[in-house]
Amino acid sequence: MAGLYEKPSETYAKKRPRYPKEWFSKLAGLTAGHQRAWDAGCGSGQAAISMAEHYESVVATDVSEGQLRNAIAHPRVRYVHTPEHLSEDELVAMVGGEGSLDLVVVATSIHWFDIPLFYAVVNRALRKPGGVLAVWGYNYEIHPFEDALQGQLYAALRPYQDPRARLATEDRYRSLPFPFEPVGVGAEGAPADVDIEVEMTLEDLAGFVMTGSVVTTAREKGAGAEMEAVVEDVVKRLEKEWEDAPTVPRKLVFKAFMLAGRPKC
Repeated sequence: MAGLYEKPSETYAKKRPRYPKEWFSKLAGLTAGHQRAWDAGCGSGQAAISMAEHYESVVATDVSEGQLRNAIAHPRVRYVHTPEHLSEDELVAMVGGEGSLDLVVVATSIHWFDIPLFYAVVNRALRKPGGVLAVWGYNYEIHPFEDALQGQLYAALRPYQDPRARLATEDRYRSLPFPFEPVGVGAEGAPADVDIEVEMTLEDLAGFVMTGSVVTTAREKGAGAEMEAVVEDVVKRLEKEWEDAPTVPRKLVFKAFMLAGRPKC
């Protein structure tokens, strides 16, 4: 999946929404220690830099070298490239070793993982007791434009969607295996509904759409012109529905979903 985000990596860093600071404060309140954290599948570091406000050091890993080149610098964050062939033992060592982590976060990427392998690493690397894993995602359900984005745009692009990504775009992680003890933030089969409030211009929103993996896949399958026509139609619709001039930012709400838990004893 690294290639899906390699080409749009610079735009990804600029156009993807930042996560609410309150999320990280809440997660930090659930962990017993605050020494070391891991942002797995970190992309350009949107979660990692917020984790660094609560933990002494953060290791942030990703399979995409392009994403890491455009990652947001922070003195407490160390970005590491993780080739897809790494073994469980190699991954545990890379993130700090057995029982070394207070918090593990996966922001909008666990659907791309080898999930059994990842959970095995998490269970070994988290501190016991006191360590917490949190995963979250979002899709095209962006208020108040759900009909245009999820209904029209995603419906048109769905044939090009990688089946793995549908765990987020359609399922909202409801069928994601999550064999961890609940800590009050969702549970297996029932993720918590959480909001990401952002200020975006119409250009920002269009830029966000173009960073989606489904857009990259459509282009690679020779449907670039078709995809761009769909996006153009949706942008014209949004322009009509925008309350102010398209250059004026307005509040949008990404309807996100989250799960958090501790390793089972």
